[in-house]
Amino acid sequence: MTDLHHDAVRRDNLERARANADHPVTPPKKHPFQGRWTRRQWAHASVVTTMGVLLVAIVPGFSNLLDSTMSAKAQRMTLSLTLPKASALAGKSTDDNWQSVSLKPGQTLSGVFEELGIPYDQLERVMQHPKIKPTLRKLRPGTALSFNLPRDGSVRAMRLEPGPGVGEFPIELEFNGDALRERAVPVEITTRTVVLTGEVGKSLFASARKLGLGSRQLNQLTDEMFKYDIDFDSDLKESDRFSVVVDQTWKNGQLSDTGPVLAATFTVDGKLKSAFRYMRDGKPEYFTPDGRSLKRPFIRMPIPYARVSSSFGMRKHPVLGRMRGHMGIDYAAGTGTPIMAAGDAKVEFVGRKGGYGNAVILNHGGGKTTLYGHMSRFASIRAGQRVAQGTVIGYVGSTGMSTGPHLHYEFRVNGVHMNPLKMTLPPPTPLVGSDLVAFKGETRRALEKIREVEDVVFQLDDGSRVASAPTPTLTRKKG
Repeated sequence: MTDLHHDAVRRDNLERARANADHPVTPPKKHPFQGRWTRRQWAHASVVTTMGVLLVAIVPGFSNLLDSTMSAKAQRMTLSLTLPKASALAGKSTDDNWQSVSLKPGQTLSGVFEELGIPYDQLERVMQHPKIKPTLRKLRPGTALSFNLPRDGSVRAMRLEPGPGVGEFPIELEFNGDALRERAVPVEITTRTVVLTGEVGKSLFASARKLGLGSRQLNQLTDEMFKYDIDFDSDLKESDRFSVVVDQTWKNGQLSDTGPVLAATFTVDGKLKSAFRYMRDGKPEYFTPDGRSLKRPFIRMPIPYARVSSSFGMRKHPVLGRMRGHMGIDYAAGTGTPIMAAGDAKVEFVGRKGGYGNAVILNHGGGKTTLYGHMSRFASIRAGQRVAQGTVIGYVGSTGMSTGPHLHYEFRVNGVHMNPLKMTLPPPTPLVGSDLVAFKGETRRALEKIREVEDVVFQLDDGSRVASAPTPTLTRKKG
């Protein structure tokens, strides 16, 4: 009974399940928004909003671009142009490429051509040019050579700049196929009288070089003009001022040469010292504003900027160790320092001389002689030769009885030793007559140049005064 009842219930359930499978029941739909969005729903909404904004901004731009393109196509025109032949274009290349080299010691022109990769056949044509061949034989180290080397590997031109062996003007050669043509290079040359002025600063030499003065002009200032009036080791202060008048030569806008100092002034401790160049008897000489020569018959120090290591008189000899008269002045200096002739003279002796070692004796006439001892070597001088004051006659050394490199310098009058530092000799004759008048005319022109840039007052011997208004900020003026 029980089993039959269970079977009936099971069959009834199976029939009901089959009926439900044939007619499925659709579950009720749920509304997506349940009062609060989930994090994923917020992210999806943000992406959809951003894409919408971008579409609104971009689509009008594409529309404008398409409109412009279509408009441009509608307005396009076709023109027929005549083009030049390729050969004409090739003949007017403008790819100039100038390269410059400076001839080194021992270097030949063929070496320069090889260094730049220039074909040897073009070197042969240059070497055989009738006007250039003699010049090439005179080339010296330092000569500037320029080559126009375009990118196609050819050589368009060669130029020899002014310099040793070349002359004052550049020479240019143009290569045109197998032909070699010489072309004149125009040069504009101007000469200007300029005033270079400034403060001494920490170094007079450094300050002067910054203004454009070279070794030649510096030596004139220190060794010819103010040697006796200014001690360049101790007298000058950083605030002291100097002015120099020179002629400068310019070629094609480039400074090529600075001439000798025509005039110069130094303001030392508020006192003005000045010097002016003037040709007397065909030789340049420097004078004070009233025509007195700045030259002295003898240089007190044959070595510039040397230190006195032993003075004139009795002393204990450093080698012999006993008291002995020291009949000269010793100037301590490094080996190889140049030694100058103290005055115009005739060379009397050159050679080895006992304790003096390598020595030179000069005869200045009038019974006056000077001796220079302990030299390391001699300059190119010989006995009987005449030398001018300031000529280098030898170099500092330590030959003979010497404990270190220095110059032993003696001054004798009729064979009697004199202290060189206490000698008082009459100065050269001052300018007089027509020379003085001409000198004053040139002096005034130089002063006019200086007074344009410096606040100076010059007192001349005739009582006249040359003054100027101060212009302290101007440091260089080109006249």
